[in-house]
Amino acid sequence: MGQTHNNSNILKTWLVISIIILITSHVNSQNEPVHHVLIETNMGNMKIKLYNDTPNHRDNFLNLVSQKHFDGTLFYRVIENFVIQGGSSDSRNAAPGRRIGYGSSTKIISSEFVPDRFHKKGALCAPRQPEDVNHFRMSDVSQFYIVHGRVFTHEELDMLERRVNNPIRRKLREKYYDPHKEELDRLREENPRGFNELLREIRSNIDIEFNLSDHLIYTEKQREIYTTIGGLPDLDGDYTVFGEVIEGLDVIEKIAKLATDDHDRPIQDVRITIKKL
Repeated sequence: MGQTHNNSNILKTWLVISIIILITSHVNSQNEPVHHVLIETNMGNMKIKLYNDTPNHRDNFLNLVSQKHFDGTLFYRVIENFVIQGGSSDSRNAAPGRRIGYGSSTKIISSEFVPDRFHKKGALCAPRQPEDVNHFRMSDVSQFYIVHGRVFTHEELDMLERRVNNPIRRKLREKYYDPHKEELDRLREENPRGFNELLREIRSNIDIEFNLSDHLIYTEKQREIYTTIGGLPDLDGDYTVFGEVIEGLDVIEKIAKLATDDHDRPIQDVRITIKKL
């Protein structure tokens, strides 16, 4: 029981530290000016608000905008009810039918996952390479995608939570409960009070480590938006969300409904110019 108690103290300490860091970051971000950009296309314009609590993505995106990195590029990957993706440098002046998305000027930075920033419709997000070649889920800020998504039911959100959380719970049970199974069986018969104390400690350790894990619990705010406005809840926690469309959601609809080729590239080019506001 001593080792289990030590683990509990360590996990509680890390939980407190994580909460302090989150609160400090949130307070600091509230004191900064809000940054906006305008994405101009031949199908309409979208005004974007960049989040201050994802400062590295915000600053790198603004820097690329100032360099005109995105100007003349395309929304080259368009999937209705999913995303519209653009900004890759190899989409500039790309011939019809050419496969796009392998730009040479990629810029990789660490992810910035913020619980309050999620994949609602209109969210501005950073793509990345798959985890088998990108173990730390680094973001590629040389391109971006905007969520189109769809409306979900509460039952669908429950299913997405279970898909992520059940394997985590199972591993924690194997870590904390299984090694004490024989001891718990003995205490249940010989010392009911000791049995309850050990069981509470095991459950506490599981709950603490679960809360520190990459588990998935949709907040009331997320559920309200995903069941009304819509989005892509299954991408939360895997890709950094660093802004949102505040004007021009109808433009997302227009682009998402375009006819595309076998590689999801629109038959009609959608050209991009981005300006700071």
